Amino acid sequence: MASPFPVALPVSETRAHNDSPSVLMKVTTETSAKNQKILPQQGEPNILVTSALPYVNNVPHLGNIIGSTLSADVYARYSRTRNRNTLYICGTDEYGTATETKALEDGVTPQQLVDKYHAVHAKVYEWFQLGFDHFGRTTTPKQTEIAQDIFLKLHENGYLEEKSMTQLFCEQCTRFLADRYVEGICPKCGYDDARGDQCDKCGQLLDAIELVKPRCKVCSSAPIQKESRHMFLRIDNLQPLTEKWARAAAEAGGWSSNGRQITESWFREGLRPFSLTRDLKWGVPVPIKGMEDKVLYVWFDAPIGYPSITANYTDDWQQWWKNPDNVKLYQFMGKDNVRFHTVIFPSCLIGTKEPWTMLHHISTTEYLQYEGGKFSKSRNVGVFGDKAGELGLSPSVWRYYLLANRPETADSQFAWRDFIARNNSELLANLGNFCNRVLTFMKKYDLTVPEIPAGSELRTYKEGPLVAAPPAGEDGSASVIAKYVRDVNALLAQYIEAMEAVKIRSGLQHMMALSARSNLFLVEMGFDNTLFTERREQCDEVMLVTLNVIWLLSVLIHPFMPETCDSILKQLDAPPRAVPDDGRFQLDLLPGHRIGKAAHLFKRIDEAEEDVWRAQFGGSSDAKDAAKADAPAMSKKQAMKAAKAAKKAAEERNKVVVKNKTPELLDLEARVASQGDRVKQLKDQTKKEAEAEQKQKLEKETETELKALLEMKTELSELTSRLAKLEMDAEVPASAPAPQ
Repeated sequence: MASPFPVALPVSETRAHNDSPSVLMKVTTETSAKNQKILPQQGEPNILVTSALPYVNNVPHLGNIIGSTLSADVYARYSRTRNRNTLYICGTDEYGTATETKALEDGVTPQQLVDKYHAVHAKVYEWFQLGFDHFGRTTTPKQTEIAQDIFLKLHENGYLEEKSMTQLFCEQCTRFLADRYVEGICPKCGYDDARGDQCDKCGQLLDAIELVKPRCKVCSSAPIQKESRHMFLRIDNLQPLTEKWARAAAEAGGWSSNGRQITESWFREGLRPFSLTRDLKWGVPVPIKGMEDKVLYVWFDAPIGYPSITANYTDDWQQWWKNPDNVKLYQFMGKDNVRFHTVIFPSCLIGTKEPWTMLHHISTTEYLQYEGGKFSKSRNVGVFGDKAGELGLSPSVWRYYLLANRPETADSQFAWRDFIARNNSELLANLGNFCNRVLTFMKKYDLTVPEIPAGSELRTYKEGPLVAAPPAGEDGSASVIAKYVRDVNALLAQYIEAMEAVKIRSGLQHMMALSARSNLFLVEMGFDNTLFTERREQCDEVMLVTLNVIWLLSVLIHPFMPETCDSILKQLDAPPRAVPDDGRFQLDLLPGHRIGKAAHLFKRIDEAEEDVWRAQFGGSSDAKDAAKADAPAMSKKQAMKAAKAAKKAAEERNKVVVKNKTPELLDLEARVASQGDRVKQLKDQTKKEAEAEQKQKLEKETETELKALLEMKTELSELTSRLAKLEMDAEVPASAPAPQ
């Protein structure tokens, strides 16, 4: 798998930098090569990170990747840049009906199927540079051992009861039929190819015994109804304990708003007993006499994969999973998985009466759509993980776009035009331009960091952080450098605040805003050949400051684009550094330090590729027409939703794009996003509020905040159009040439 850590370069005698343990990263590729298992440390922050275990019967698409594994990877990497003891665990979820059904369709055994797709998933995640500390699977003896132990403890503590269920039984196959093994006529709309769990035409959820003229999917014979004994979890008896825990955890851990809402909706409806066992062959055997031919329900079994995969990583797994006072658990997933992680799995752990490490923070996403529609492997619509590498682009470009477009509070769209524009105008023209201009200019200094000029306001870390200007409006006499240092400190603080709250997209925006502010600093200082020849001392100051900012940027970039971080460190010939503990910028890269060879971080993408890639991956008119022909009839509500998505995609394709975003534009974009989140939260609170007077207050506040949002959007639109016109009139290139 990809390394979770930045690359440590070979030892060099030409380096000069602050080598304090608080400045450098504690764990790098060099230290991790010693193969020491990561375990919690007493008196230190211990962070356990998991992403929803991807189901193993298919290839993950971009929406799957951003929804859990990539988001978790970003936070785990960020946590390591704070020198926190961090373990990131993931793996494939391999049991259940869907695996049996897919194996049957492919003519292979379930084990052969999961072996194939486990390898596919591992290869995809390695290409996307997801740095798991361990990537495992649920079909292991440890999974059986831990899942059965939890099941038996629930039984011993009186939280399981045996009940009889009426199910469909195929006499031809001599087996009970799980939902996905049954097809028939939908009792709601009459569709003649409905599944045992849902009708694809009308969207209604079904019970297999409700189907009209049911048939076995394996042999097509008509099944009979037959009684079967199963073990039910009395989650209703656990609800008071789970509810009390969930509310305290949500407050302490700052759960996302949709995570809280979904959880509370389940509590309001009341938890009802459900079966923990299934009449299947593929799964963890039920450890009760008389039920040896049954298996544990996959959604009871799957979350237990987190501790069992950890147990396959280290025999001391309980130091992570039964250590609630010293370990904080962060879990990442799409919104459809929330209830299993905030209600069902915690209830099972609480029911064991053991000291399990419980969820601290849950980070959820909405859905990533593709060009106004849905990803579909069968219809060849959308980019799937095994195909992304075929375009010849760096994984950093893909990671950046997915994270910049992360659907944190609402569904978002993958659009090729936007993908190309963000690469060219943000990665290339902003971040790449800043780093390349400064590092290329170092040729004039024989690649060696200059001395601090006599009488300069600069000082090395040994004398303390750089002097920052007072707040804007009070900084009349402050130097350009002092104002820049103030802004660097402010953006660094905003980055840390966002990442600590697991607001990943906001963290990325602040990192890019720091790069944009640095480009502006070069303009303010008149950074060019004349500065070097005629005002050498000022030029030396610019190089000292900007080289240190690039080293700072490397650690802020690492969670989002690890390959780009490694490239910057190689060009600086500097070791991986940590995020400053005090959030203050200082000169840690010292005079006399010799950097490496400059290289471009990104390359321009030809806009003509938009049509080529849309045709290749679907999203073209032909692909949409084919998908429409194959798709079941849509309800009026579904059609309206699809039309709205198509309109949004069209707006994305036609929107005005600014290639070189100014700090003012970046700040306004961030404020619009924040205000949008505020409006959504108020609307959600208003919907849930039962008391009339308070509801009226919320409605009034929502109206005020919505008006402010609309005004900000108008301002943003006007500023974007004005800057785009200026660029067009001046024919500004996407990346200004570096001074020679």
